[in-house]
Amino acid sequence: MKKMIPWIIASAVIMLVFPWLAVTFVKGDGGMAVCFILFFALNPIYAIFAGVQASRDVKRFWALPMITAVLFLAGTWLHFDMGEPAFLLYALIYLLLGAAAMLLSAFIRKILEKH
Repeated sequence: MKKMIPWIIASAVIMLVFPWLAVTFVKGDGGMAVCFILFFALNPIYAIFAGVQASRDVKRFWALPMITAVLFLAGTWLHFDMGEPAFLLYALIYLLLGAAAMLLSAFIRKILEKH
């Protein structure tokens, strides 16, 4: 659990604090641009990195992709529009990216260990 705490904190910062910063400090069209960067670049990249990290010890870190997706959903619903169904799709995509990265990395790691 101790090794997972920094990743949970990083997920909370990226998925909860960054949307709040975008809504609070960036106004107008700049805020929309920052949201595009968050939703289409930073969040998916982080979801993949979290999945790769989870693959190092799948038994211990299997929930990390799910935690990341849930925190994204909480952050967007708190700071943008509560209950907006479009954010469910984004959360599902981030979950799939993280889970796929975790499974693929674990599979590659297992193959490399055999050789």
